[in-house]
Amino acid sequence: MKNVTRLCQTKSIVTVNGQLPGPTITAREGDRLLIKVVNHVQYNISIHWHGVRQLRSAWADGPAYITQCPIQTGQSYVYNFTLTGQRGTLFWHAHISWLRVTVYGAIVILPKKGVAYPFPQPFKEFPIIFGEWWNEDTETNINQALQTGGAPNISDAHTINGLPGLFYNCSTKNTFRLKVKPGKTYLLRLINAALDDELFFSIANHTLTVVEVDAGYIKPFETNTILITPGQTTNLLLKTMPHHPNATFLMAARPYSSGPATFDNTTTTAILEYENQPSTKKSNKFPVLRPTLPIFNDTNFVANFSKKIKSLANAQFPANVPKKVDSRFFFTVGLGLHPCPQNQTCQGPNNTKFAASINNVSFIQPNIALLQAHFFNQSKGVYTTDFPANPPFKFNYTGNPPTNIFVTSGTKVVVLPYNTRVELVLQDTSILGAESHPLHLHGFNFFVVGQGFGNYNPSQDPANFNLVDPAERNTVGVPAGGWVAIRFLADNPGTWFMHCHLEVHTSWGLKMAWIVKDGKGRKQKLPPPPADLPKC
Repeated sequence: MKNVTRLCQTKSIVTVNGQLPGPTITAREGDRLLIKVVNHVQYNISIHWHGVRQLRSAWADGPAYITQCPIQTGQSYVYNFTLTGQRGTLFWHAHISWLRVTVYGAIVILPKKGVAYPFPQPFKEFPIIFGEWWNEDTETNINQALQTGGAPNISDAHTINGLPGLFYNCSTKNTFRLKVKPGKTYLLRLINAALDDELFFSIANHTLTVVEVDAGYIKPFETNTILITPGQTTNLLLKTMPHHPNATFLMAARPYSSGPATFDNTTTTAILEYENQPSTKKSNKFPVLRPTLPIFNDTNFVANFSKKIKSLANAQFPANVPKKVDSRFFFTVGLGLHPCPQNQTCQGPNNTKFAASINNVSFIQPNIALLQAHFFNQSKGVYTTDFPANPPFKFNYTGNPPTNIFVTSGTKVVVLPYNTRVELVLQDTSILGAESHPLHLHGFNFFVVGQGFGNYNPSQDPANFNLVDPAERNTVGVPAGGWVAIRFLADNPGTWFMHCHLEVHTSWGLKMAWIVKDGKGRKQKLPPPPADLPKC
C-alpha cells in the first residue's frame, strides 16, 4: 500500500513497488521472463500480462479464478513465460475485482537483437499510459454497486502516466511533461489502462503516424487523433517541428462514450515541451496550444479510424488469417437485468439489478480456477461446457429490445479441439442502450475480418470480409449498434478468458471462457502447473 495524493485528496492505494504507474518491463522477443509477485496487501491479488500469447504457459496468464487462484496476503507466485513471436507494446495489470485501477505498467518487447523496426528508427521512445483516478476507495465503490444493483460511481479524473494534468484542480504540478528536441522522430507507446473509458487522443499542431497496435505492426497511416479502448495499445511516430516553435503544445485525452450511461467527461493533459528554446523568453511565457478532439459520441470517427488499421502483411510479418473455418460462433454482447433478491430494494431500473451478458449468459466466477478443474478433470460442480454458440432466442438486436431483458447466469465455457479455426461474430445489442464494448481475448491474437452497423447478415456480410491484411489484435471494440467479425486459430492449449475490458461490464458478467484441448504432439500439450501455483 502507498499513500498517494491527486486532486488534493490523499488515499492509500495498492501499488507494485510503490510506483504509479508500476515499473516498465523491458525485454526482447524470445526472452523468458520470471516475475516474482509477493502480496503485501489485505486483498487477494493476481496479475495478467495483457496480450502476451502465453503459448503452453496458461498457468502464467493471471486472471483470478480462470487460470489460477489469486495470491493471498503474505503469499507469492512466480510468473514464468516466454515472449514468443511478439514484439511491440503490451502491458500488465491486476486481474481481480477493480484492483487494476492502480496496479498496471508497460511491457515493452524490443525486436530480437539486430532486427530493425519496419519504420524509421526513433530518436527516443516513451510510454504514455492512460489511467483513471477515483477520490474514493474503488473496491468499496464496486462492492456497494454489486450489492445494490446500481451503477458504480464514475471516476474523478483521467490520467497520463499517473498524473491528471492541467484541467483538474490542484493538478498543475501533477502534469506529465514530455521534453523533445526539434527535428527528431519519437516513438510514443500508448496504453489504455483506464477502467471504463475508451479515449480519443491528440497532440496540438502535430501529425501522428500509427505504426503498431496490440504489439502487431500495421501499414503506417497519418492522423491527428487516435481512438484507444481499454486493453488496447497503439504505437505512434511523432515527428517534431524542424525548429523551436516558441510554443508549448498540449497532449490531451478524453472519453468516447456511445451509450446512455453517465461517464467521466473530463480531459487529461500532458505537456509537449521543446527543449533549448532559442529565444530569451521563459517557456512559461509561450502560448499553450490545445488539440481539438472529436465530440464524445462520434461513433463515425471511431468506425472510420478502426477501418484504417490494416496488418503490415508482408513476407517478414505475414498475416496468417485462417482462410477456412471449422467452427462458427455468433455472440450477442450487451447489458441486461437481474431481478432484485427478496427482502431487498435495488438501484437498477425499476427495482432491478444491472447485469451484462454474452448470449444472455451472465458469467459467474467459480471459486476454484477453471484451468485447474479442466487440467485435473474435476469440472463437476465448477463449470459446464454448454455455452451457447448462438443467442438463445433471435430478436432485432440493434432495434427495439424485447420486453423480457432478464439474463440467465452460469459458469459456462466453449470447448475447442486443438487447432480449430474459429470465426466469431460479436453483435452489440440495444438492450438498455447500444454501446461500444472493447472485447479482449486472452491467449491469442485474432484477425478483425469485418465490421458494420446494425445486425450482422450471415448471407451478405462475409462477402466483404478482409482476409488479406486485416488488423491483428487482442482487444477489439464491438461497434455501438453494430457487429465485428474475428478469426483465430485455437493453437494454444488451456483455459482462456474473454471479456469486455470496461471493468464495470466485466463485474456485471460480460465474460466467458474458452477451453482449448491438448493436441497430439508433445509441443501441443499444456505442461502441469508449477509447484507454487496459488491455492484457493
